[in-house]
Amino acid sequence: MTSGPKPADRRPVRTALTMLGVVLGVGTVVAVLGMTASATGQISERFNALTATEVTVSQPGDARPEDLTSTGSLFPRDADARAARVNGVRSAGTYSALSAERVGDITGVPLPGAPSQQLPVIAASAGTLPALRADVRAGRLYDAALEDRAEPVAVLGSGAARRLGISGLDGQPVVFVGGTPLTVIGIVDDVERKSEVLASVIVPSGTALHLWGPPGKRDEPARMIVDTELGAADDVAAQLPLALRPDRPDVLRATAPPRPHTLRNDIATDLNSLFLLLAGVSLAIGTVGIANTTLIGVLERTSEIGLRRALGARRRHVTAQFLAESALTGTVGGLIGTAAGVTTVTAVALVQHWTPVLPSAIPLLAPLIGTVTGLAAGAYPALRAARIEPVDAFRH
Repeated sequence: MTSGPKPADRRPVRTALTMLGVVLGVGTVVAVLGMTASATGQISERFNALTATEVTVSQPGDARPEDLTSTGSLFPRDADARAARVNGVRSAGTYSALSAERVGDITGVPLPGAPSQQLPVIAASAGTLPALRADVRAGRLYDAALEDRAEPVAVLGSGAARRLGISGLDGQPVVFVGGTPLTVIGIVDDVERKSEVLASVIVPSGTALHLWGPPGKRDEPARMIVDTELGAADDVAAQLPLALRPDRPDVLRATAPPRPHTLRNDIATDLNSLFLLLAGVSLAIGTVGIANTTLIGVLERTSEIGLRRALGARRRHVTAQFLAESALTGTVGGLIGTAAGVTTVTAVALVQHWTPVLPSAIPLLAPLIGTVTGLAAGAYPALRAARIEPVDAFRH
């Protein structure tokens, strides 16, 4: 009759399974830190490419009548030109969404009974669409000359053009805003900022002022969007209020984007807090597993421990033996977990076309985490083994 496997035969398999918790925990730590560093680097790159070059200028509170200019807003008529003279500004423009009560319904065909549309109408200076980095599908954008002469023209966002049934500029299409005909001179296919303009009818600020008068209380307060050179946003924001309103710079507030490293640190903190918690849970499971396996090993090897004690081994020798075994288990698990984590970071970065980034200290410290985990797990079983007396061991 074949006897079943002895405890010693099962020990390597049990140890390997116990090591799995440490592998998962250490691997998760390495993978989380590596993927967070890689992802935040990618986010920072995209942030620098667009958001870091955007400055907005707005009014900090309710505008007083004595602070308004001839445009009916806090911005002077030549606000675009004043902003463009600030070093680091690529383009700038003011814009304001007009209330539907003022402009009325919008139609694309001047026939009785033609369906009307409730589309947003934006009064924007000539520099606004370039600052939004507009991509023109057909026609062109209006310039400062058309705006100064208050020409009855308009530019349509792609969504507004689709709703009005205007697919091109052949035949010089006209839209009727509250019964006023405006010649469509351009269709914007896409913008990199303020995507809501794609569903709007964009009218020159001078034309809007001539047709509908100064902005009313129901209109959105005018704002300025500024496209800057990379790295110039903070300096531009500091100079704009004085450049636009040297008489009252306090009535305007320029907002620069947050610093990229601040955004990166915030994202890294959020991701690390979440995933490191999961890693801690995995390490806790691994710690309990090692402690359990080591404790079972102590019970199975009671006779061996008693024999060693009888031959002269002291308590510290037994303690050191079991601590070394548990520490070795944790270290091996840490090494395997480190390798798995580095592989995961590299694979994810390649799939996402990122540059893999891993803090240099992590591959060195991660195995140490496994070692510390093993030592912590083996502390109680080792102390229990050291308390076994030779006489009690032989009786067992």
